[in-house]
Amino acid sequence: MQEKEQKKERVIAYIDGFNLYFGMMEAGYNNCRWLNISKLASNLLKPGQTLVGIKYFTSRVNNNPDKQKRQSTYLDALESTDSKIIYGNYQDGSTECKRCGNIWRTAKEKMTDVNIATAIVVDAYKDEYDMAMLISGDSDLTPPIREVHKTFKNKRIFIAFPPKRHNSSMALVAKGSLIIGRKTLVDAQFDEEVISKTGYKLKIPIAWK
Repeated sequence: MQEKEQKKERVIAYIDGFNLYFGMMEAGYNNCRWLNISKLASNLLKPGQTLVGIKYFTSRVNNNPDKQKRQSTYLDALESTDSKIIYGNYQDGSTECKRCGNIWRTAKEKMTDVNIATAIVVDAYKDEYDMAMLISGDSDLTPPIREVHKTFKNKRIFIAFPPKRHNSSMALVAKGSLIIGRKTLVDAQFDEEVISKTGYKLKIPIAWK
């Protein structure tokens, strides 16, 4: 009698888009921006695991047409995979130097950490995953990680830290972690040309090569 195949661990990947992007920029991985999130998450799986969902959290940039165009191209490329994109808000503001009086424009991303925390908790409640693979180094996510482990004993959250984004408080409450290296990012790039869901050809932005 054949032994019954062991049930695979269901994994949903939750990606903090800006945290990952700025971590790569800080590390100098400028040529890794054409990143296939689906391929990255799949490459991080261990034997006995299966990827059942990908949720990418970001906000649309504004007041910079070039950046907006590059981001739109990238988001269209992501949507050609199985990735679901969840949007927060990108808010413009200004900061004044108290010493010299100079004012400069700043922009802050809002809601992403709340959106990620909500999705991880709700998906645990709905029994959508056995393991959540969180790609972020935002320490604001430490409390929801702790609560998921406390409330759902059969669930675990594994953190794949973006480059330059390792966080000790998160690592302590996670059930496993690693730091995403350059080779892992290089191995998960899109082809230079991607076909969108609507059939358009999407090409890697020249500035990203």
